[in-house]
Amino acid sequence: MPKVFFITGTSTGFGAELVKIVLAKKDIAIATARNPSKLSFENTTEKNYLALPLDVTDKKSIDAAFKKAVDTFGRIDVVVNNAGYGLSGAFETLSEEQIRRQMEVNFFGLIDVTRKAMETMRDLNTGGLIQQVTSIGGQRGVPLFSVYCASKWAVEGFTESISQEVKPEWGIKFTCIEPGGFRTDWAGRSMDFGEHRKEYDHIPAKETMSKRNGTQAGDPPKGAAAMYELAIMPDPPLRVVIGTDAYRAIMGKLDAYRENYTKYEKLSNSTDVDGYEAPK
Repeated sequence: MPKVFFITGTSTGFGAELVKIVLAKKDIAIATARNPSKLSFENTTEKNYLALPLDVTDKKSIDAAFKKAVDTFGRIDVVVNNAGYGLSGAFETLSEEQIRRQMEVNFFGLIDVTRKAMETMRDLNTGGLIQQVTSIGGQRGVPLFSVYCASKWAVEGFTESISQEVKPEWGIKFTCIEPGGFRTDWAGRSMDFGEHRKEYDHIPAKETMSKRNGTQAGDPPKGAAAMYELAIMPDPPLRVVIGTDAYRAIMGKLDAYRENYTKYEKLSNSTDVDGYEAPK
């Protein structure tokens, strides 16, 4: 039986590439975007494809998209929370409006889609997988991306927590997909920037990202293929990096974590009440 994929942010990048793979694999793609009239994919029929309007910051839009998807195909097997964008600039160059907008799209929009996805999969008794497209920036802080990283770290903590709340019999699983740098529009026209401030001329965001855009290691179609492979696994991991740069980065972060925490092991274990015994 073909799997039904519900994918947000399909205008470009991972979302668009994943729709192509889903269709090529003879599965069903529900492609969502703020303006679905601009979406165009080959070899689509009423039986394998549905384009829907979806603004992740609008709960009514989310509810309507899920209802139409279920009314059309009867179920949703995989929800891919791919909608999001990058905000670059030293923290002090970012406006409050930019900061709140970043969190509204990358975090609050994602959790609203996740809530509807969980409700749908549980109520239909179908189970399913919810993929959260986060970032290697959801596992380590990166200069010029303080708020972007904050939004992705929030998704990571949220997802790890709810993965432990669902009953096994519901069959609802979660995967945080943590890409490194890929040659999508993320670092190009899709990116928002802070204002110029001379205090931060030593780390110019626009210049830095302009040089990086188009030179990243990651190939978007290969990244989407990895996402599809994870989606059809019977027991997908809670989190996984994609990209050689992301793999290097997470290995370095794990080494740094262990070094830091073991260095202060004595201090960390010095604060219990006298005579305390941990529950068995």
